[in-house]
Amino acid sequence: MFYPKFTISPKILVNIGHAEAARAVIDRAPLIPSFEKSFQEDAVLRTVHFGTRIEGNELSLSQAAQVMAGQDVLAGRRDVQEVINYRNVVDFIENLIDEKKSRKNKEIFYQEEDLKKIHQLVTKRILEKEKSGQYRKTQVVVRSLSGAVVFRAPPAVEAPYLVSSFFKFLNSGEGRELHPVLRAGIAHYILVAIHPFVEGNGRTSRAFANLILFAEGYDIRRLFSLEEFFDKNLGDYYGFLKRTSDQSRDLEKRDLTEWLEFFSRALAVELGRIKEEIERLSVDGRLRKRLGGKQIALSNRQVKLMEYINAHGGVDMAAARSILSMISEDTILRELQDLREKKVVRKVGKTKGAKYILR
Repeated sequence: MFYPKFTISPKILVNIGHAEAARAVIDRAPLIPSFEKSFQEDAVLRTVHFGTRIEGNELSLSQAAQVMAGQDVLAGRRDVQEVINYRNVVDFIENLIDEKKSRKNKEIFYQEEDLKKIHQLVTKRILEKEKSGQYRKTQVVVRSLSGAVVFRAPPAVEAPYLVSSFFKFLNSGEGRELHPVLRAGIAHYILVAIHPFVEGNGRTSRAFANLILFAEGYDIRRLFSLEEFFDKNLGDYYGFLKRTSDQSRDLEKRDLTEWLEFFSRALAVELGRIKEEIERLSVDGRLRKRLGGKQIALSNRQVKLMEYINAHGGVDMAAARSILSMISEDTILRELQDLREKKVVRKVGKTKGAKYILR
């Protein structure tokens, strides 16, 4: 059975440690924005936009948002279709995870059909039907602008065997012992290296890596986008993939350590960004206990008030009016009263000199 070669280096340990710490903060945060859904929608938009832009899609972020909203944009047909397709992939992954978790056998098993379905969605109306969701039957090479071959995929006849061997590893006891971040990173690289399809391998591989992360406890409310990190660090992204592939023609002899260091850093950075946003709302670790272990959803106005309270130790009406300058004093008082009723803050003092601080 195939088993990837890598070393759990200090960098990988540090990155996974940061990711774990960020996940714990996010999961335990006593205060979360009530507009979390809009955060998730934004993460989906960034995943779709940057996930397709990596492959050369020319739509801007705002154009991608318009396409996802069902609006017409003046752009190339293929670019528009790629965005529509990748949005459907995100929906498919969410539904597939729910389906897998609902089965009697609580262990999640991955199937080659999952991979083929993702590719079928990625390439819908882009590839011929007989090539969409089907392993390639021809040799694939990637050339530079000068025409030089920079990547040569394994022979087509080997692709089905290599994919099957990888899935056996992924579902095996030995494979399941690995941390989900490592499993996702390995899947990303191996699928790109095998290049099982004629085209669309990059988007399919990134989507399958997300499937593993989300299914194995790293959905983190689906607020992050690895694709955005990859796009912003495109030189490193392709550089680590290429350096790993250049080591040997034999997939099992390639050392994936440097790639996994990069992949785990991507997740650590993305989750760290979300953690910082959540931490600005509530820095007092005892607050959740005082809230009975619950998470309290805050309105947009309450988020701004809580960020000020955390930064300055409290807020009075004069400060609240400056923070919410377009809001009436009565509305501000209602927002503060709601925070009191939720047992998030308490009022100190009376009348105009009153101050609101954490409970």
